[in-house]
Amino acid sequence: MRILGLDYGSKRIGVALCDELGITAQGLTTITRKNRTADLEAITKLVRTHRVEKIVIGYPVRLDGSEGIQCEKVNRFISLLEEACSIPVMRYDETLSTQHAQDILSQANVRGARRREIIDKLAACLILQGYLDSLSSGK
Repeated sequence: MRILGLDYGSKRIGVALCDELGITAQGLTTITRKNRTADLEAITKLVRTHRVEKIVIGYPVRLDGSEGIQCEKVNRFISLLEEACSIPVMRYDETLSTQHAQDILSQANVRGARRREIIDKLAACLILQGYLDSLSSGK
């Protein structure tokens, strides 16, 4: 089953895709946000192109587990995404995924424009890989 992973942000949406066996996530692209219609069209095109059957989107719960305004924004986007793509969209706790991505890029000595280019795609990869790992461990 092909699963698309999304790191939804106010300026960019990081995108990752799992292999056909659903074992590993790879960064696919970063969508620069324009408007909801363009964002949904870009994702819908990826869903069709890669024959995606499910989308996993990072869900930004607070460290204490509560939901804030960012969760409301993601929930609104999920509703639009489900309608546009006609496939299930799963929420996956993305707590500290961007921080983890930043740590990885710091250790790899990636800086400046190159870092901005790949941070969201890497965060999407971490979200999707976490989801895949939770499936295989039965959590």
